[in-house]
Amino acid sequence: MIKTNQSEEILGFKFAAEASGIRKSGRLDLALIYSEVPARCAGVFTTNKIKAAPLLLTEPRIAAGLCQAILVNSGNANACTGAQGLRDAKRCSELAAAVLQIPEEYLAVSSTGVIGAPLPMDPFETSIPLLAKNLVFDGVEGVSQAIMTTDSFSKLASCQGEVVKTPYRLLGVAKGAGMIHPNMATMLGFVLTDAQVEPILLQEALRRAVENSFNIITVDGDTSTNDMVLLLANGAAGNREICSGTAEGERFVEELTGVLLELAKMIVRDGEGATKLVRIRITGAASDGDAKKAANSVATSSLVKTAFFGEDANWGRIIAAVGYSGAAVDPERVEICFDDVPVVRQGISTGKELEAQATTILKQAEFTVTVDLGLGSASADYYTSDLTYEYVKINADYRT
Repeated sequence: MIKTNQSEEILGFKFAAEASGIRKSGRLDLALIYSEVPARCAGVFTTNKIKAAPLLLTEPRIAAGLCQAILVNSGNANACTGAQGLRDAKRCSELAAAVLQIPEEYLAVSSTGVIGAPLPMDPFETSIPLLAKNLVFDGVEGVSQAIMTTDSFSKLASCQGEVVKTPYRLLGVAKGAGMIHPNMATMLGFVLTDAQVEPILLQEALRRAVENSFNIITVDGDTSTNDMVLLLANGAAGNREICSGTAEGERFVEELTGVLLELAKMIVRDGEGATKLVRIRITGAASDGDAKKAANSVATSSLVKTAFFGEDANWGRIIAAVGYSGAAVDPERVEICFDDVPVVRQGISTGKELEAQATTILKQAEFTVTVDLGLGSASADYYTSDLTYEYVKINADYRT
């Protein structure tokens, strides 16, 4: 069972957060995640060709397979800052590794915030030693707050698993509210487990879990420069190693996917200015690829998203988005429902009475739009938010 916004104590990991002054608001803005032993690790990173300095530093370190600490800040992305940005990211890494007394290559660095501004180094010089001094086992809530930018609430999810009666835990923390789209968006995700997991399974599990969580959400179609999801497994639970190709391995993938999906849905629910979380479900597609194309097209349509905000059961916008998606479509077979209320059958309206019922569904904070293409057995889900006046306000003056 997945728990959300509850801090599950996880063996061998400690946390700390500081209000270092990177952000003028006095909010927590610098955090440290630390494993008492080097942890096996895996990562998924943004596909944006413009990558921030901390990501350039961290990606090859994660690829090497071991990580013991993650230093993360909000308020400044250290992106598009040239050679100085790389030097600053390296300096942060050196500082943290020195106070933790760990090899620098075991240190991951992550940043989120405004693009293009030099990283202010004084807060790091002053606060990194404090982070190391104040590490505690139950401090993940502080980390979740320190990594927020335009988020309105912190995002935590956890669950427990078991291998031959030996329990282990998974704990995930994430941030994100705007610039959210697949193939990484403006989001950071850090997932920790005290399980002993085979290295090849760790990367495979993360890839599969991200594909079915963070890669099926959208808020505004933008993909940023700093985004990463890291998975650390320190083995402190003492379980028999979980391996790829086993039933235990598949359960681990399912548990990891469940944690990431809950985090992903929280990100959409917290979409900048969002008032609704909407699941777009495509069924009856001719292929998996077609199902994903159609789901993506509906979920990213600005006209569809503004109709959700206006609580208008405007199914014409939905069927149009399906039609231009590139998926195989037979207009006379399409059916559309808002939750369990059908508004389209065989490509034609079911009438004003049912449309009025569907409008009532749209007044809910969460609902599902199902589009049945009637051409096969493939299906796909996608999560999206509505597009509101508040989204424009937040992003029109983000830097001020």
